[in-house]
Amino acid sequence: MRITSIQLEIKDRSKEKTLEHVFKLMGKAPPSDLILLPELWTCGYFSFDRYWNDSETLNGPTVKALKQKAVELKSHILMGSMVEREGQDLFNTSLLLDPQGQIIARYRKIHLFGYQSEERRFLKRGEEIIVAETPWGRAGLSTCYDLRFPEFFRKMLNEGATFFLVASAWPRPRLEAWSLFNRVRAHENLAYLFSCNCAGFDGGHQYAGHSMFVDPFGTVIAEGGEEECFISAEVDMSLVDSVRKEFSALNDRVFK
Repeated sequence: MRITSIQLEIKDRSKEKTLEHVFKLMGKAPPSDLILLPELWTCGYFSFDRYWNDSETLNGPTVKALKQKAVELKSHILMGSMVEREGQDLFNTSLLLDPQGQIIARYRKIHLFGYQSEERRFLKRGEEIIVAETPWGRAGLSTCYDLRFPEFFRKMLNEGATFFLVASAWPRPRLEAWSLFNRVRAHENLAYLFSCNCAGFDGGHQYAGHSMFVDPFGTVIAEGGEEECFISAEVDMSLVDSVRKEFSALNDRVFK
């Protein structure tokens, strides 16, 4: 499969202008089976004052536009995440779309960040771990801060995950932790991990970039820099089964 991450530079611009720019980047990327976008890219993670006004329901214009783009590109799209509105509640929600423009998975971020962040103040946390069926295996969905919680990824593993999709707005000061967690979460679960992080500045914070594709050995097979870019790679998904059969660490677990 061909997978591509759109490492978007967050700027102070309207949601509509940002979506237009994202579509231009998608047009420059190689034809891909799966395209990833980062966390809260429509407004910027640290733009807390925009959360309510930029929030949408699942029938909103951003979701509709990306559904059409999935059909046009004949690709699965991890929509990154958006501020989803349900009644008076807001969620940090990632959607996985199929090439027919259907939502095949919705993940509401469970681990909301509190350090130098107002995410917990404005958003309600999700409660359900999501592992989605895809043509390449079962995909576990996660968002940014989730990476710090190994038990979260173990639960997705126990539900059959063979690869993880991570939408993120990870900041530059903790780049070393980002790199570490991407590799460790993949290797300890003998799974692929594909992440898409933000680039640029927002609310006085710099994003780390360095979106990453990691194989079941914990080897980085593609990585971005700190600027806006896309990373793309052909991936052999059968590697997961062969590694798990050859190296029995997952079967040797005492506590499951």
